[in-house]
Amino acid sequence: VQLQASGGGLVQAGGSLRLSCAVNGRFFRKRDMAWFRQAPGQERDFVAAITWDDGATLYGDSVKGRFTISRDATINTVYLQMNSLKPEDTAVYFCAAGDNRPWPLTSTRRYDVWGQGTLVTVSS
Repeated sequence: VQLQASGGGLVQAGGSLRLSCAVNGRFFRKRDMAWFRQAPGQERDFVAAITWDDGATLYGDSVKGRFTISRDATINTVYLQMNSLKPEDTAVYFCAAGDNRPWPLTSTRRYDVWGQGTLVTVSS
């Protein structure tokens, strides 16, 4: 397994969760990392990304100011800290690793390796 996501669960609205994505070492270097999410019957949407070279971050409009993506290169792990969760954040969250494909960081096409997903459920 190259990407292993964990940390999902059930939380009340307003609560917090932290997702983790453990990355196989050889896939961590020179890889942009991202989180996407997919609710039932909907497309996979961009949540957040972090670039491998300078650690720049990018967020989807719906999570700006509430979610934070970060990475720990010493243990090859990427995190998604989710605060002030809302019921509409309910989805399966996927981490992804991308190379230099000519697609924006917000596009699923940028990423060639995907984790198995972890379910986040936010109750109202």
